[in-house]
Parts: sequence; C-alpha cells; structure tokens
Amino acid sequence: MYSSKPNIANKSEVLAVYIIPQNDANLEQISSSIQNFFSSNKIGALLKANNFKKDKGFPCLDVFKFVFSLVFSGKKLFRVLEGKQSANFGKEVIYRFLNSIYFNWNCLLLMLSAFVINERLVTLTDKKRKKVFIVDDSVYSRNRSKNVELMARVRDHCNQRYVKGFRMLSLGWSDGNTFIPVSFNLLSSAEPSNVLSPMNTEIDKRTNGYKRRFDSQLKETEAMYKLIDAACKKGIMADYVLFDSWFTFPAVIQKLSEMGKHTVAMVKAMPKVFYNFLGERMNLKQIYDCLRKKGGKSKILCSACVTIADGKIPLRIVFVRDRNRSKHWLAIISTDTKMTEEDIVQLYGRRWDIEVFFKYCKSYLNLAKEFYCRHYDALVAHTTIVFSRYIMLAVESRNNNDNKTIGSLFHYCCEELQDISITKALQILLQILMSALKNNEIFMLSNKELQSFLDLFISSLPSYFKGLMPKFSCES
Repeated sequence: MYSSKPNIANKSEVLAVYIIPQNDANLEQISSSIQNFFSSNKIGALLKANNFKKDKGFPCLDVFKFVFSLVFSGKKLFRVLEGKQSANFGKEVIYRFLNSIYFNWNCLLLMLSAFVINERLVTLTDKKRKKVFIVDDSVYSRNRSKNVELMARVRDHCNQRYVKGFRMLSLGWSDGNTFIPVSFNLLSSAEPSNVLSPMNTEIDKRTNGYKRRFDSQLKETEAMYKLIDAACKKGIMADYVLFDSWFTFPAVIQKLSEMGKHTVAMVKAMPKVFYNFLGERMNLKQIYDCLRKKGGKSKILCSACVTIADGKIPLRIVFVRDRNRSKHWLAIISTDTKMTEEDIVQLYGRRWDIEVFFKYCKSYLNLAKEFYCRHYDALVAHTTIVFSRYIMLAVESRNNNDNKTIGSLFHYCCEELQDISITKALQILLQILMSALKNNEIFMLSNKELQSFLDLFISSLPSYFKGLMPKFSCES
C-alpha cells in the first residue's frame, strides 16, 4: 500500500519554487533600462554641470542612481539598506544628498528634459505637428506633517477643502504622442498668513537653496511666466501654451502673447471679464447669447472672434457642449484665429496629458510618499527625481510604440512599402478587371465595348484619381 504521508523531499522542492525569486529577469531588465537611460542621456555630466559635487565619501552619481532606482525595487528605503545587496552607504548619506542647498535641481531637470526632447523626440516628430507647453498645478499634500519648511494652507479643488502642503505648479511639453515634464515649482503661499512653517533664514542668499525658497513665494502666474521663459532659454520649442480656466485671464493671455506664445485654454464665464465683440464690451455669456447655434447634437455649438487689450490681440472663442450637463456649454479660447474650431478643440484635448502625469507620479512613482523630509530642499530634490523617472518611462514607451526609433531600418521598410505607388496599383487593378471582362463567357464584350466601358469608368472618377490614371487601352 502507498503511504498517505507527503514526501518530505517533494515538499521541499515545492516550497523552493515559492522561496526562489521569480522576477530576477524583470529586475535585470529594469536595471539595464536604468543604466541605458543614465548613459545615453549623460546624467553624470548633467550632475557636474549643476554643481553636484561630493564633499567626501560617495560620488553624487551613485547616490542619485540609488534613489532613482528605489521605486522599481518595490521596497522601502530601510528594507533596501538592510539587505545583503544594499549600497555601501547609509541613510545619512542619502538625506545629506537630498538636503543640500548647493545642488541646482531645477536646472538639472530642465537640461535633462531639453536633451530628451531635442535629441530623442523632435527627430521622431513631423515639423508640421504642433508642439505645446502644458501648465497645471496639483496639490503636494503633507497633511499629516506638523513642521515642514514653508508648508502652507492650500486649496484642494478636487475635494473642495484646504489641506497642508504645497501647490506643485508644473510645466510639461507634448507633441501629441509623448508628454515630458520640463520643470516645476513647489509653491508655498504669497500670503504670509497662510504659511504654517517659516523659511530657514540662516541660509546663504547666494545659494540655489535660497533662490528656490524665494521662488516658492511667487504668485502662480508669475511663477508660470518664469518656468516658460527658463524652458525657452534651454532650447525647448513650443508655439502654444495650454492650461485650464484657473489661469485664463486677459492679462495672462496678453503676457504670453508678448512672450511670443499662442494660448489655447478653457475660459470661465466670469461676469466682470469683458471682451470686445461687435463694437461693444461683453462678457462670455452675453457673447454666447448673441451667436447662432448649430442644430442637432453637434458637439461644437458656435464660435466668435473677439479682441482684448484695446483690440491689439484677436481671440477666437469656441463654445462646445458640456457632455456632463447637456443644457450647459464650455468655452475654449485661442489666440491663433487661423485655426478651425475642430483644431482648437482637438489641440486643447492634449491638456489631459498632464492630469495623467500627476496621477501616475502620485500612484506609482511615490511622489510625496517615499521620503518624509522636513527641509524644502529635500522636497524639491525628490520631486525632481520622480519627474526624471517619468521621463525615462515616457522615452521607453515611445521606443516600444514608435517604429521610427529603430532608425535607418524604418526608412528601408518604408521604401520597400512604397515600391508600388498608388498609380501603379490602380493600373494593375484595372488591367485585371479588363482581363476578367474580356475572357468572361457571360459578357462576351468586344475590344471596342471594353474601351467604352473603361472610358466611362474613368470619366466618373473624382478629379484626384483622374490625374493619377494613365492612358489605358483594352489590349494592354
């Protein structure tokens, strides 16, 4: 008889399947991708160019790469440091690295994004395709903290309440396929009464740390101008700036126009904001009431051309149906009046990329969750690292989905596909049709009848195809 007791040897083999890590291949692939990202984008040179220098101990590149890779390990910092394959340094090195007031984190992100955009993405994008800047803010919550430098009471528009933390004003670039974060500013509050923790006044005013703290107390619109101007100076090109209704005021549109940027944005129906329309000053609701709407279930209801700044800046306002409230409307404004209504709505749709970016950083890249630091420099440093992670993932996604990234091989494939032109293809199809009609026992058509049929068929085609048609004869 067979024993009902389990075989110990077999049981140990089964347990070994669960004990031995099964994701070694994935970890090696992630490590290879990180190494390739650092080498291809010259992260070491970028660190040196932005004053990343070690006073003693470990190179800044090693510490930066360790913190950069932390989220992909799926472990907390203390778990990684106590492991057998941990780095040679302790947590004091990491926090000293993050808290440094000398490192220029903002310029590091700018230079990295500029290199990726100009060297990796622009070459893959048609020159006629519109490139845009996208501006938006999101709450950087520190609601459970008591004493964080420059922490303030900020309004969370999603939950309609005030929380403790910062407003993370972010600037991104998009070509319609890939979104790249360019820069950011962790805004505290311009009102001293809303600031819950004061700034460290002992910091040298010549350092990058003091400049970051000074910029954190700017108004949102002033901070936005500064981010766009810094991106343009680094060679990041975009013709349009997209943002939602929180920034859409005539003064903002006029300032961006002076900077040489077109604006495409949602606009609120504010009763005290007026536009020049039909020789009168009207607000948005009054303009809508004067327009003739499209019938049926059209998504675009109507549009109007208006001006601001004493008629110096022309605008086009497109009124679209609110899909959440069928009897209400939304308005999208554009300073490029040559664009059609459909193009304006389609271009504004790219603004959603930054919302996806915020969600991804907070849910998957541990933004505001990985390190609970109290120094403002550490908050900026970690946010820069999180944005850099997203840049790497965005480039990897583009490489996997865009065949143009394989270089010359893509162009060779295109040449192979274009060996048979549309003219040649039409000629082959017509020759097959004529041959089938001529040799078919049912129709029994003569050459003259076939030629008449061919001439009648070509004459009924659109003019575009007529130009592609060569002179055919039924004998061919």
